[in-house]
Amino acid sequence: MVHEIPEARVRGDEIIRKYDRIAPIYDLFGCMIESRARQRALELAAISNGEKVLEVAMGTGLNFVELLKRNPGGWVEGVEISLKMLEKAKKRISRTRQNNYRLHLGDCRHLPFEECTFDILMNQYLFDILPVDDFIPILLEFKRVLKEGGRIVLVNTTKGEKWVHQLYEALFMLKLPYLAGSRAVFLQPFLEKIGFKDFKREFVSKFGFPSEVIQAVRGRSDPGFGLTC
Repeated sequence: MVHEIPEARVRGDEIIRKYDRIAPIYDLFGCMIESRARQRALELAAISNGEKVLEVAMGTGLNFVELLKRNPGGWVEGVEISLKMLEKAKKRISRTRQNNYRLHLGDCRHLPFEECTFDILMNQYLFDILPVDDFIPILLEFKRVLKEGGRIVLVNTTKGEKWVHQLYEALFMLKLPYLAGSRAVFLQPFLEKIGFKDFKREFVSKFGFPSEVIQAVRGRSDPGFGLTC
């Protein structure tokens, strides 16, 4: 499956500024048009109580609280690059009264974890705002912290066939101040290139907003990528 992916509309520190700016209203988007895809991602993750779970680009914690509910006997880590988003997440998560988690302000390119740490890595709506040149390096970093046989679950804006799906794509490409500038992406070919396997890909739409949900399994390490587990 080969598709041309448009160039990213925002880069570098502009991404942080964008998410700091939209943090107060982000939950509106998250609940209104992303919730069905996020829910399906949780279902495909199939978390077993007691696992180690990482969410990268956790936003305001909409999915993170659900991860805690499903894994009360395990451990959950979260990473977010926007301080404003992370502050909202901390308030939301504190209401769960659980303490089996830790949050980090940081960049997905350099995760603060040892190799082969996590059973599951989840990420929603990140790659659709990043340059394509960043896909493989970031996915390799995701692979580094996953155990062999660990699961990765990714959600992104993607291309739909109906006219209403194309309206969203046109809207987000306008680079409006309170939109993050996402565009349609297809991640499976990139995951295949670095050795992930056993794919499940689903198309999910809510109010016409087109998302892809991908679950895959981390295969054995390729020495050429410098991974040891």
